[in-house]
This record gives sequence, C-alpha cells and structure tokens, in this order.
Amino acid sequence: MQPAFQIRSLTPDDPMQDLTSMLHRAFSPMGRSGIGCTSYNQSEEMTRQRAAVGECFVAVVDGRIVGTVTLQSSGRRSDCRWYRQPHVTSLHQFAVDPAYQGTGIGKGMLSHAMEWAREHHFEELALDTPLPAKHLIQFYEAQGFRQVELVQFSGRAYVSCVLSLALPMQHLSERRHHHPAPAAKQPLFGTMV
Repeated sequence: MQPAFQIRSLTPDDPMQDLTSMLHRAFSPMGRSGIGCTSYNQSEEMTRQRAAVGECFVAVVDGRIVGTVTLQSSGRRSDCRWYRQPHVTSLHQFAVDPAYQGTGIGKGMLSHAMEWAREHHFEELALDTPLPAKHLIQFYEAQGFRQVELVQFSGRAYVSCVLSLALPMQHLSERRHHHPAPAAKQPLFGTMV
C-alpha cells in the first residue's frame, strides 16, 4: 500500500541529523558491498553542504523525512562532460528510506524532479550511479533514462554510469535556447546520487 506522502523543499527547520541518518540507511547496502558512496557515511555537515548546492526536496510521511533528492544546474566544473551542458540539470543525493522503498515514493520524487526541471527549462535530467549497482541502472532505465557516459569522478574508487532522460516540453516555445539557468550554485565534486 502506498503511504500518503508530501514532497516539499528542505527547510532550515528540518533536522539535518534525520536526513543524514535516512541517507545512511538507504545507502547502507551499497556501503556494505564495498561501494564507497558518499551518502553511505557522510557527516551532517556534508549532507548540509550537498543539499545547499542545488534545490533540495524531501519526501515526508507523518512528519518524518523518508526520501530526498537534490537538483543542480549544469555542473560547469564537473568531471562529467554531460553535466557541463547548459540544457542538463543533474540529480544527486537521491534516496528513499529502506522502509519505504517500493511504495512509489522514489517514482514520485523522480516525477517531481522532472517537473522542476521542465519548469526551469532544462531539456535533460541526468544522474550518476556506481557502475557495479546494476539494479539501480535497471531501475533508472525502466523509468526512461538512457546511459550517456561512464566517468571516473575524482575521489571515487569506482566508475560511475551517467544516465539521462530527455524531458518533453509542452510547447516548442518552451524549449530552452540558452536562457539563464536558475541561480547556479557551486557543484561539489564526487557527489553521489
């Protein structure tokens, strides 16, 4: 059964400890398998910094944070060539609490991310995930993402698979032709989905 959930912007009142703990739980299986994802063991301060580099959204059930995603404008200094393109927004620190995985919250958050990207006139929504995480690559491909690049991000011991989703626009006039992106925030290198 799908729980009633709300997706909203992260606020200063949201406990960073709760968000960080949820990220640790969500990324724990990959961490235990030897994939050193940033979100597996990052500090509260790192969670705060990563959320601040873009637009951070949280999924909430009964007042409890059970999911998160951060969207960044084009990463002009990213190790990833795909992220450097002005028509691409990238999705990072995407997680759903294991107790709520498989309930539709992740797909709801992806839909919210796609809508945000369209509203800000991006043509592509991209993300990266560890190449060894085949189950995640399959999940994203099932949502319509396609593989566009393999990249070795600095500070990571594994190769990442970059996937991207073309965002259909409502009207041709909405297409982005070098309009300024939302207030660009400095990307963090080595950020993880």
